[in-house]
Amino acid sequence: MKLLRLFTAIAALCLALAGSAPSAGGRTAPPRAHAASAYLVGIGDEQPEMFGSPLWRQLHTRIARYIAPYDAVLHRDSLARVTSWIRGAEEQHTQVLVAFYHSQHKPTVLPTVAQYRHAVQKFLKRFPYVRQYQAWDEANRGTVHRYFSSPSASTAAQYYQALLRLCKKCTVIGLDVLDQSKIGPTLAYIQEFKREVNRLHTVMPRIWGLHDYSDVNRLESWRTREVSRALGGQVWLTETGGIVQFGGAFPNRHGSGLTRAAKVIKYTFSLAYSQAARIRRLYLYDWTGGVNATRFDAGLTDAHHHPRPGYVAVCRHLNAPKCSVRISRH
Repeated sequence: MKLLRLFTAIAALCLALAGSAPSAGGRTAPPRAHAASAYLVGIGDEQPEMFGSPLWRQLHTRIARYIAPYDAVLHRDSLARVTSWIRGAEEQHTQVLVAFYHSQHKPTVLPTVAQYRHAVQKFLKRFPYVRQYQAWDEANRGTVHRYFSSPSASTAAQYYQALLRLCKKCTVIGLDVLDQSKIGPTLAYIQEFKREVNRLHTVMPRIWGLHDYSDVNRLESWRTREVSRALGGQVWLTETGGIVQFGGAFPNRHGSGLTRAAKVIKYTFSLAYSQAARIRRLYLYDWTGGVNATRFDAGLTDAHHHPRPGYVAVCRHLNAPKCSVRISRH
C-alpha cells in the first residue's frame, strides 16, 4: 500500500511538471484535464427546454447560469421567460447563478442606481431561492450605438454595492468581465472598479467573473492568467467555451466551426485544471445553438436540440454514460 501511494504521488508530480512546461511561444501550456472534480462545470443558457433534455440530464451537472434583464420583474414577457427557466432549474435541483443585464425594452438606457435597486429588490423577492448573483453581465463590453449600453467601471461598482446590500445572505460575484483580444482596456476597467469599491467603503469581492472567449478560442491561456491575476481571489469562468460561428474570425464553413469548438472546449477544461487553485467554476455558454444566419453561435446542441461535437467533449469530460451519440452537422 505504501509503495502504491508513493507511485501515485510520483506520477502526479510528473504530470504536474510536464503540464507546466513552456510552449514554443514561451507561454505556459495547460496540462491535460483529468480531474473534473477540480472545478464545477455548468451550462449557461436562456432556454428552459434545456432542463427537459435527456442529453442535459445525463451530464449530472448541478449548476447553471441565466442572464436576466435587471428589470425583468417589471415586464410581463421578461418575467415569464425568467420564471420558466428558474422553475425548470429548481425542478432539476440545479443551483442557479443569475447575472443581471440591460433591459430588453430599453437596452440603450442604463438605470440609475436607485432604479437598479428598485427593480433588483423585486426580483430577489420574486425568486427567494436564488442565492447567487452577478450585478451586471460583461460590464466592460462597451456601448454599441442603438443596440445596448454598458456601465462605466464606477457605475458597475455602485450596482455591485446595491446588490450586496439588498441580498446580504447571497453570494454576490464581483465584476464580470470579457477578456477581449487586447486585454489592456480590461485591466484598466478592473483597476477602476476596485478604486471605486474602495471609495464606496464596500467589501471587495472574493469571487470574480471572467469570460475568456478571446483566449481559449485562440487556444491560448495568457489572457486568462493575466486577467485572473488582476482580479485576484477566486475566479469563476462565468462564460466560456468553443465558438461555432462568430463573424469572419470564427466561421463555420462546411461544419469546420463544430469541430473547432469541440477542440476549444477540451482546451478550456485543461486550462481550468491548470489553474484549479484559482478557477473553481466553469459555465459553458451555451446549450442551444443557432442557424447559419446566427451571428454568435456557441451551442452544444443545434437549433433542433441535436448534439454537436462540443456536447460529446463535455459528455466525456464529465464521464456521462452515453456519449456515443449521433452528432449534428449543423
